[in-house]
Parts: sequence; structure tokens; C-alpha cells
Amino acid sequence: MKVLSIQQPYAELIVSGIKDIENRSWPTKFRGEFLIHASKKFDNESFRYLSIYGGHFEGMTKSDFPLGGIVGKSTLIDCVTRYPSGWFIGKYGFVLKDSCRLDFVPMKGKLGFFEVNLSDRR
Repeated sequence: MKVLSIQQPYAELIVSGIKDIENRSWPTKFRGEFLIHASKKFDNESFRYLSIYGGHFEGMTKSDFPLGGIVGKSTLIDCVTRYPSGWFIGKYGFVLKDSCRLDFVPMKGKLGFFEVNLSDRR
């Protein structure tokens, strides 16, 4: 199955069903279901901004966010250069639907979409 690494707190916003698009500097032709990997790097500046101005993450701290593993799944339905969502900042946006949280599975991330067989990890 395909996997995409996304920094926290954005991975949390996606698996919570709040963020409907993932911004990238590169396009993809891939469409379909994929796993969301929370990278080991945490975006502290975005966490502060989204907490103050977005009203997200009330009562949460950095330690509440799982890092370095699978946290959910989503379906990529389109890759766009314009989109009517406050989350879209371009250059490319991966339009997401049916995002949900999954039980955490520790795993190393990689750049771009990468393949993983979770049955091999059990």
C-alpha cells in the first residue's frame, strides 16, 4: 500500500477530518487510498499558529502527537493547482476524502509516496 509522510500537526488535522488537502511542491498521478505517516519532525511554528489563530488543538501539547509512524489513511481523489479550501497554499494540492485515524504503527518514513506491506510488520 502507498504511504505519504506528513509532518505533525498537519497529519492530525487530516486524520481528524479537518484538513481536506495536502500541499506539495510536486504533482502526482496517483489516485486512491493511501496510509498517512506522521514524520518524526514536528512543526512547532504551525502548531502555535493553528492553536492561536485556528482554534485547533485545545489543551494539547506536542507530546500528544504521535511521531514516526502510521496514524491514519485517506483517499487522494485529485491533484490540483487551485482549490477553494482555506488549507490550499499550492503549488500543488492533493485533494483528500474519507480521511480517518488508524492505530499507530511505528515505521520509518521516506520522501514522496512509498510502498509498505503492513502484513509483513506483524
